[in-house]
Amino acid sequence: MRWLPGLLLIASIGFHQSLADRVLVLGETAAVKDTHSVFLNSVKERGHELTVRAADDSQLALFKHGQLIFDHLFILAPGVQVFGGSLSPSEISKFVDAGGNVLVAAGSNIGDALREIAAEHGFEFEEAGTSVIDHHNYDQTLDSGDHTTLVVGKDQLISAELIVGNSAKLHPVLFKGIGLVAGKTNNLALSIVRASGTAYSYDPKAVRATNPSIAGSRTLLVGGLQSRNNARIVFTGSSELFSNTFFSAKTNSVNPSVQGAQSGNADFATAITRWVMKESGVLRVKTVNHHKKGETVPPVEGYFITEDVVYTIEIEELKNGKWVPFQGKDVQLEFVRIDPFVRATLKNSNGRLSVAFKLPDVLGVFKFLVDYRRVGYTHLYDVQQVSVRPLWHTQYERFIRSAYPYYASSFSMMAGLVLFSIVYLYHKDTPVKGAKVLDSEKKKN
Repeated sequence: MRWLPGLLLIASIGFHQSLADRVLVLGETAAVKDTHSVFLNSVKERGHELTVRAADDSQLALFKHGQLIFDHLFILAPGVQVFGGSLSPSEISKFVDAGGNVLVAAGSNIGDALREIAAEHGFEFEEAGTSVIDHHNYDQTLDSGDHTTLVVGKDQLISAELIVGNSAKLHPVLFKGIGLVAGKTNNLALSIVRASGTAYSYDPKAVRATNPSIAGSRTLLVGGLQSRNNARIVFTGSSELFSNTFFSAKTNSVNPSVQGAQSGNADFATAITRWVMKESGVLRVKTVNHHKKGETVPPVEGYFITEDVVYTIEIEELKNGKWVPFQGKDVQLEFVRIDPFVRATLKNSNGRLSVAFKLPDVLGVFKFLVDYRRVGYTHLYDVQQVSVRPLWHTQYERFIRSAYPYYASSFSMMAGLVLFSIVYLYHKDTPVKGAKVLDSEKKKN
């Protein structure tokens, strides 16, 4: 029996590894293990299983027998022109459609492969050889003189703690690379990090910059989106943002209003990868219940018009690997047939959200609909279909108070008819003295 504890330990390790998310990391060469080791180790320490390969490896694949081999894909190979194996931009799009999450880090030497991936998802990188330049917000220590090593302030980040972390406590972030823009028709695009108003995109080796294609806050340093199947994709123009050099550097901005401090690249990279790998901002429905007021279970035959009902839904949020009650206070319920007949905000009591309301005086097939969309969270959608029937004839009130005048008029009409009949049948007129008697009356007499 001495071997039993060891066997249990091996089984537990195997079980843990089977539950760990699988991450494929692609670099231009195997040197990415050294240049980005701090970043990769931070991901591994969160319980993920990393596989690091060269982007041109002939054995690359994301699917096997129609199933995902990896849960996440990190591309830290800016200059790749063609992927190896079965990997391609269209294959990566299928990976996203199947629920996979992608992080793409480019650079000034961007290749066609990354440009095609961005175009597939509604983004466009600048031309190869260009960089984002900012003469008012560059790092004096790390910059080589072309003002392309930018110091990014907290005011340039998206207002979403789930994506970028606590921006109030985040130190300035270092960025060096290419810019990108979101397509005008890309309604799902997130401008995670924008360039400052004094930045522009151009070739730093050019003698003079004339008519840059993109400039100001329209230039994105980091962009992303959450697709309709809740898969997440992040694009950044700087692979150096995740490098050991930028992680350990101290900022020294030319802007006097920005104080020097340890760079916030490590904290920012942790926050952005937690979001893209669905370690944060994930919601799920635990239970849903609806019933008549005073009861606890849904009615078998459906509801009747104007009944009082109670709707309850329990929502959970994934935090630090555990499902905890969701504390949001802006979740709404709609009672919909074609259009909403009722819209109400749910009251949250430690993850248990509920509301009571009266059904409309309209029959038909309705839906209890919760459609919750907020930046940083997964799309929460829940529908419960019910029928609303008219009242049975036995369910109406025997006497309706508003009809009392009509009842009175009916009874008065009947009473008047009885009185008229009595008068008509039993009343006889008295003859008038001196009146002429007709011959017909004489014959009767």
